[in-house]
Amino acid sequence: LALAHAHAWVRVLDYVPDADLPGLYSGAAVFAFPSLYEGFGFPVLEALACGVPVVCANTSSLPELAGPAALAVDPLDTGALAAALDLLLTDAALRARLVAEGVEQIKRFTWASAAAAALGVLAAVATDGLRRNG
Repeated sequence: LALAHAHAWVRVLDYVPDADLPGLYSGAAVFAFPSLYEGFGFPVLEALACGVPVVCANTSSLPELAGPAALAVDPLDTGALAAALDLLLTDAALRARLVAEGVEQIKRFTWASAAAAALGVLAAVATDGLRRNG
């Protein structure tokens, strides 16, 4: 289905409770996140975890978060965004590849890996402080 004809089934939602998000992500054909600035970008990871192909901005933290599991576009280029959405809606093989990549990408972002990374930073800072003061 070409993007030009998608307007009938596109829904722009206001606030959605957290408990409703997995169902919405899982029911989506594509998740678009053309954010101009993101501190971390949880919505991209949530969509990937729900097996949804993603189009996101190529700015801020999003390219690192999405990795090879998403199409990244300039969020100010509406033509590029429309083309990426149209491509994902019409190319089943690409959607399948991005969903598979998403399964792998999401494995990088666990609470255990976040804690290990934080401990690594703290250990490095402590070691550096000991060298300077020791």
